[in-house]
Amino acid sequence: MKLLPRLKDKYLKEISPNLCKNLSFKNKMQAPKLLKIVLNMGLGLDATDNKILKSAEDDLAVIAGQKPQITKSKKSISNFKTRVGIPLGLKVTLRKDRMYFFLDRLINIALPRIKDFKGLNPNSFDDNANYSFGIKEHIIFPEVNFDKVDKIRGLDITIVTSSKDKAASKMLLDSFNFPFAKGQIVTAEKINKEMKKEIKKELN
Repeated sequence: MKLLPRLKDKYLKEISPNLCKNLSFKNKMQAPKLLKIVLNMGLGLDATDNKILKSAEDDLAVIAGQKPQITKSKKSISNFKTRVGIPLGLKVTLRKDRMYFFLDRLINIALPRIKDFKGLNPNSFDDNANYSFGIKEHIIFPEVNFDKVDKIRGLDITIVTSSKDKAASKMLLDSFNFPFAKGQIVTAEKINKEMKKEIKKELN
């Protein structure tokens, strides 16, 4: 029997209906939802060392539960000593059940392990209403064997949603108890006001 992710079950039974109600959507398919979570680990010139690349690849694989893809340079830049096609980092794209399993571990296990953690910046939504943030130490994930880690590395995480509205995307993440910093929480109303101001400026 296939195990249904806890957060996916919560989304279907609680979060989706509540979002439809709060956002005045008549069809449940209109409710914002998670599409994918993208993990990026930049290695720089370390990626040219096969041993370091393999070690980082193994670490990211256990974190994501999926084999990472090696990202390669698309341009030659002499100042950065890069040539076309050389490895620069690693990337993983999580969808469906794996995405929900990862999000559950991220929110409830990994992020609370960050020293002096005060929450994530609630203003880090891009123009497409996707949320991105960085983690300085990938060893916050308990799956990583600290004794075998050759170097502590950073990790960038992007959460892609179906909504193009920042307020709606934030409401979605709030529903999953995403740990935004309390001191700088921006309400949906405030985000909408800022968006209206920007639209007025463009029209004028």
